[in-house]
Amino acid sequence: GRGSDLDLRRHRSRLTGATYLGFDYGRKHIGVAVGHGESRMAHALDTVSARQERPDWDHITRLIEEWRPSALVVGLPLNMDDSENDMTRAAKKFGNRLQGRYNLPVHMVDERLTSVMAKNTLQEAGVRYQRRGPNIDKLAAQAILQAFLDERDTRHAPDH
Repeated sequence: GRGSDLDLRRHRSRLTGATYLGFDYGRKHIGVAVGHGESRMAHALDTVSARQERPDWDHITRLIEEWRPSALVVGLPLNMDDSENDMTRAAKKFGNRLQGRYNLPVHMVDERLTSVMAKNTLQEAGVRYQRRGPNIDKLAAQAILQAFLDERDTRHAPDH
């Protein structure tokens, strides 16, 4: 619940290194997660509402001002055969708008398996289906950002 958000905010001042905000774009809800390059851990943060496919930009601006990320990560929903669909194009447009508005680098991350991952996490946690709605978006954002941090870590690992 809210307790974990407060803990995250309390630790923010102690964190050094790059901070990232991850987004799981949806036409009605946009999940948001926060992660740090140093800890390589992503945490579900918030859900931003969207009306008629228009995100609540004020809410996103508040999150960006609060967390001051060095880059943003947006999940890219591709079909299993790598082709694009309507949501792929909508997520890319959202990523472009984030970049234009906040002048931050935006990384697009293949999210095909992350929504499944988030649903499984919730099932393992025993969350009743009706209560899943608001949590699924920010957990999907957490999975997207975690995938980015893990991938980034393997790319930046020294050669052995």
